[in-house]
Order: sequence, then C-alpha cells, then structure tokens
Amino acid sequence: MSEPTSQKPVRRRVRLFPERTLSPEELARRKAEREVFHKRCRAIFERVRSELIDKYYDWYIAVEPDSGDYFIDEDKEAASLKARQKYPNTVHCMFCLNEVGATGRI
Repeated sequence: MSEPTSQKPVRRRVRLFPERTLSPEELARRKAEREVFHKRCRAIFERVRSELIDKYYDWYIAVEPDSGDYFIDEDKEAASLKARQKYPNTVHCMFCLNEVGATGRI
C-alpha cells in the first residue's frame, strides 16, 4: 500500500484577466492625473473654506473643478447628488468643512 501524503497541493493564484494588466507607465500616468485633479479641487476648497467654515462646520462640500462650482449639504450623499444633478458627466471631489477637509472617521 502506498503511504498517504500529508501535503496539500499548492494553490496558485492567477489573474482572472491577465490581458487587462496595466503597465507601470499607465499606472503612473493615472496617478499623476488624479493628483492634478485633486490639487485643482483642493485650491477651490481652500479659497472658500474660510467663508463657509463658521456657518457650515462639519458639512460636506462637493467641488467641480472645471467650473469652480461647489455644493454644500449636511449629508455627504445630498451634496454629491446636487453636484451630479448640475454636472452629470463630470467627476467631483468631496471635502468636509473643517480644519483639514478630511471626510470620514479613523
């Protein structure tokens, strides 16, 4: 009789769609685009934050950088909805009207 082996077969993890792998150059390009977009949004946020922070502290602000428009609401989803209603085909950036602009909790 043969001895049973106690070793489990090695399971190899592979990509489901290896043809969809992005090159390092493409990943770097996308990251650079995101950083430029965020800087444009952050500049608008910094410009209006001092005016709005006293009245709307801890509210959310959705910034659309191409037009310079922003939308504020107590609810994050409502602020996002306002931005999407006026600019349905653009991306906006969300900030919180506080000292740092961060949303969410740690």
